[in-house]
Amino acid sequence: MSVRLGINPLTWTNDDMPALGGDTPLDTCLAEGKQAGFSGFELGHKFPRVPEKLGPILEKHGLSLVSGWYSSELLTRSAEDEIEALKPHLHLLKSLGANVMVFCEVTHCVHGERETPLSHSPRMSEEGWKTFIPRLNQVADYCLEQGVQIAYHYHLGTVIETPDEIDRLMAEASPSVGLLLDTGHLVAAGGDPVLLQRKYSDRINHVHCKDIRKDVLADVRNRDLSFLDGVLNGMFTVPGDGYIDYTTLFEGLRESDYSGWVVVEAEQDPAVSHPLTYACLGHDNLRRFLAEARLTVDA
Repeated sequence: MSVRLGINPLTWTNDDMPALGGDTPLDTCLAEGKQAGFSGFELGHKFPRVPEKLGPILEKHGLSLVSGWYSSELLTRSAEDEIEALKPHLHLLKSLGANVMVFCEVTHCVHGERETPLSHSPRMSEEGWKTFIPRLNQVADYCLEQGVQIAYHYHLGTVIETPDEIDRLMAEASPSVGLLLDTGHLVAAGGDPVLLQRKYSDRINHVHCKDIRKDVLADVRNRDLSFLDGVLNGMFTVPGDGYIDYTTLFEGLRESDYSGWVVVEAEQDPAVSHPLTYACLGHDNLRRFLAEARLTVDA
């Protein structure tokens, strides 16, 4: 099996804090991502959201559409309403050849609130789980019927963040709900990406690679900082610039015949961490780790 290498525009311009890289044009992101060696991009807030406009832009740069984040509100609206809300996003992904949707429940989320510490992350009540899971399954079934599978993104500051919450999600959600393996968010929440991959190898359908600066994460937790303060302080970085064991993780992906995208998604302040420099570093490190794991990369 083989994988493809993609990148998220967060390296250049941030969705949760648009002032970071706010002046960077989309063309710069795409051109530099291609220069760094990536073959695809995930969506960001500067991307046109209709295929007739976005398709030619990506084609000009020789890039594919990898996927794109979708903010779900299933705790406060019905599955039918959620399906109607996501149809334009689903159409964009499907039209441009993406077969996974990055999907995250954002009801009561705090990751976009700089003044709210991560200790205030929302937790799902028993009633919430009983409401959420059937609605999620219905939405996931619909998306899969349309040729795009949900890749559920557990995320710091949201209702599904910790290893225990991920376990419950995987136990109760239908097989139509895929799992996005995000290394940085998992480590920051106290989990182990290698163990998670082994546990849910049959459910993982998308991979986000961000590394962790151990001392910064410890400081964020010790001082009970917010997610955005963690980003600004340099908690995340590209693979190989932190302490996550990517070679072992990729060996597990090879053994499980994973054949999707491997995406660099490292929120940093572009004024501090030069985007092209870090994009090149992330790409080159990924190629090295993948080679060590004997996992083939498609162009």
